[in-house]
Amino acid sequence: MAGERMYPILPCPDVDAAVAFYEALGFRPTYRQKRPNPHAVVQLEDMGVHLAGIDGFDPEGSYASVIVVVPDAEALYRQFADGLRAHLGRLPASGIPRLLRPRRKQGTTTGFTVVDVGGNWLRFFREADVAAEEPAATGLARAVEVAARQGDARGDDAQALVALDAGLTRHPDAPADERVRALAYRAELLVRLGRFEEAGAALAEAEALPLDAEQAGAVAPDLAHAREVLASAEAGG
Repeated sequence: MAGERMYPILPCPDVDAAVAFYEALGFRPTYRQKRPNPHAVVQLEDMGVHLAGIDGFDPEGSYASVIVVVPDAEALYRQFADGLRAHLGRLPASGIPRLLRPRRKQGTTTGFTVVDVGGNWLRFFREADVAAEEPAATGLARAVEVAARQGDARGDDAQALVALDAGLTRHPDAPADERVRALAYRAELLVRLGRFEEAGAALAEAEALPLDAEQAGAVAPDLAHAREVLASAEAGG
């Protein structure tokens, strides 16, 4: 058979708030039910999400997780990020909801994650990468991947920071661009943990490392993201 479709039903405490969040990402509501149970459907291209309102539901306790395979994960991330900036006035990178930028994680392909207002994890991967064999990272780059698996895949930012700090200690002579990426991610993890002063110090250390022009261009997105995450947090986002 072919042409089958499967749609997740994701819990949330407030259907209207959930619909507004998905609209910010670019989804459009296609169905709304208030009785007997609050329910809505939102759609973006071929992606459909059903939202179920549950009284007293705690997003922090959600176990729901969805894998989404898309043609271009980077472009979709940019669309989502722009939409959330317009909707919230900031890029949410900690708490609920949040958007975690594309990053390779140990044992998986590169992808990004949306945690919606119901605490549900939507994990986006690029279709071409799902079956591809990526070369294994080594040294500090591998430590970043291990940390990202803890922080971005499992949601354990404290353990991610432990893994990343161990890698930075173990590889003091890593190339400067690898150290910049690691320190930028360290700043992001510290923001998620509410340790803003330490995050600023990690970012300053990353920005002070000497780089050639090629390295500086390669790590510019990492530094820009860390700056935005920290600025948003310090502004109360």
